[in-house]
Amino acid sequence: MNAIRTLLAAVALCASQSASAQRRPAIRVITLTSSAFTDGGMIPARHAQTGRDVSPALSWSGAPDSTRSFVLLVHDADAAIGDGTDDLLHWMVWNIPGNATALPEGVPQGAQAANGMRQISGTGPYYRGPAAPATGPTHHYVFELYALDAVVNVAPTGMSPSLTRRDVMAAMASHIRGKGVLVGLYLRPAP
Repeated sequence: MNAIRTLLAAVALCASQSASAQRRPAIRVITLTSSAFTDGGMIPARHAQTGRDVSPALSWSGAPDSTRSFVLLVHDADAAIGDGTDDLLHWMVWNIPGNATALPEGVPQGAQAANGMRQISGTGPYYRGPAAPATGPTHHYVFELYALDAVVNVAPTGMSPSLTRRDVMAAMASHIRGKGVLVGLYLRPAP
């Protein structure tokens, strides 16, 4: 949850910046959806670690015209790690082209795509699906899409995933112009 607190603090700081920054439009609400599950619905096993661990198809609309890139953050809000101030990173994709309106199902593994898009998870340069234990409770997997008026210049390799996440979040903080959220639920089936 520390990353969420950091982002909220950064958004608050952005709101209090100079008069020129205050003239920028408010953060626009983006509609983020998936053909694999509905908002608040169960994520299919195909997109979980117990299934094929395939990233779900995502699409969005309503991004501001000023969008130069998107950042997608997928995290398990119910899985505290370390000292309990952060949650488990399942996927972060940044520098998604500003004219994009979707990510296909099964984004290929790799730190950087030909179009400049970069990705990480807690375990490597790829989507890491849900894996909440069958002993319950159901976990909430939060998909957050940010529209930015800039491109994020953070390398996809060379640091731990948590440090890369921190640096991407810091670099994008004053550039957020739109945001969409989609929540999927998952609980591993009992054996």
